[in-house]
Amino acid sequence: MNKLFSFLAGALSGALIGATLVLLLTPASGEQLRGEAANRWQQALDEARKAMDETRSEMETQFEQMKNG
Repeated sequence: MNKLFSFLAGALSGALIGATLVLLLTPASGEQLRGEAANRWQQALDEARKAMDETRSEMETQFEQMKNG
């Protein structure tokens, strides 16, 4: 029980220290960070959709080749 309490206290302390450092050392405002995060998320979604479409196209081509061949 003592080890668990020590671990939880250390984890909580680390989280608080980390959050404080992030707030103090972040060079951009919260609004800018949220905007950048939204842009990155949208880019990731666009790339995933593109990869999905390419894979679907390749698989359809292979299917047609197998069906006709």
